[in-house]
Amino acid sequence: AEYADKDTYDTELRASHQEGIDKVGQEVGTPVIAVPGADGEQVAFFGPVVTPAPKGEEAAKLWDGTLLVASIPGFYEIKRTRTQGPVFD
Repeated sequence: AEYADKDTYDTELRASHQEGIDKVGQEVGTPVIAVPGADGEQVAFFGPVVTPAPKGEEAAKLWDGTLLVASIPGFYEIKRTRTQGPVFD
């Protein structure tokens, strides 16, 4: 909150955002994650969009699933309509 009205980190923030978009492509938004793919090269995805955020074993299962789909050449997208708003627990 201290920097909300300042431009102190604007250059770094814009560069970080652009780096993510360059990895995932221009047709998506944020958040973006990049993980190792089948050949070790980074594979980037839009997401995850999950609410509430999983914890513990559920978070580990989600991470394992992310790595699994990243290992499949040609995997691009899974999506469904949101049925609830954000939960910030």
